[in-house]
Amino acid sequence: MKLQQLRYIWEVAHHDLNVSATAQSLYTSQPGISKQIRLLEDELGVEVFARSGKHLTHVTPAGEAILEAAGEVLRKVESIKKVAQEYSNERKGSLSIATTHTQARYALPSTIRAFIERYPEVSLHMHQGTPMQISEMAADGTVDFAIATEALELFSDLIMMPCYRWNRCVLVPSDHPLTQLSRLTLEDVAAHPIVTYVFGFTGRSKLDEAFVDKGLVPRVVFTAADADVIKTYVRLGLGIGIVAGMAHDSEVDRDLVALDASHLFASSVTRIGCRRGTFLRGYMYEFIEHFAPHLNREVVQDAFQCHTRAELDELFSHLELPVY
Repeated sequence: MKLQQLRYIWEVAHHDLNVSATAQSLYTSQPGISKQIRLLEDELGVEVFARSGKHLTHVTPAGEAILEAAGEVLRKVESIKKVAQEYSNERKGSLSIATTHTQARYALPSTIRAFIERYPEVSLHMHQGTPMQISEMAADGTVDFAIATEALELFSDLIMMPCYRWNRCVLVPSDHPLTQLSRLTLEDVAAHPIVTYVFGFTGRSKLDEAFVDKGLVPRVVFTAADADVIKTYVRLGLGIGIVAGMAHDSEVDRDLVALDASHLFASSVTRIGCRRGTFLRGYMYEFIEHFAPHLNREVVQDAFQCHTRAELDELFSHLELPVY
């Protein structure tokens, strides 16, 4: 059994069983990959992939277990490489992050800029996706860090640490009737068509819970994963927008009024984390601390010693999070 063979079956499984696409991504030949997979299957005595003619059709039950173990091996190999890199050149390497549009567009730019200025030889990669996609990328080692707010139950394999607390605002055109109110109520908001986030994005669950608790049924006429898209449709008169407060830029959005809604909805917490057992290089600790200053190296290391979500919650239970 060769490490290269484990890499091949892992990559094929993550390229939708497309051996040609896998070969292109690994800069090798399709016949070479197919041959090595067959040699591995012959050695193991089981098929990793079921076939129809020359085409792979699905992962076999044995293959599922083998791929899980192969993933663990490959992640350990990457950790070994990171350990060596930390001692050979502590200022050179790579860092990959999976997050949502709102974090990428509004919360991360200053951290990204400062990091690149400090570590110009570290290549930085950002992947945007749904909370499910973010969870999967962090869990299987595709990215180093996950940054998310929603669907924390998806992150059971990850150490997720609280960064900051935030709430929402209601966006309306400057001549909208809601601008005449001194203080919004949920009833006021529910009386208008609403444009907001797709469920599962950017604290959407908190919004829905607030209306349910009041016995209100909001008229959500349009949803999107991107706050900038939401603002576009507010401008078109489709409805009032409910977005993260950080998504309103007073310079760019001069034609829109942001009405405070923090008293209407429970606040949300954005977290950063990575797979349990990940070796963090020095610049990774620095990235975390710049994004969330209370998460210094000592605190992060304490978090990695927690074995359950309850222990992690207890560690941060007395922390006063900054408000974005």
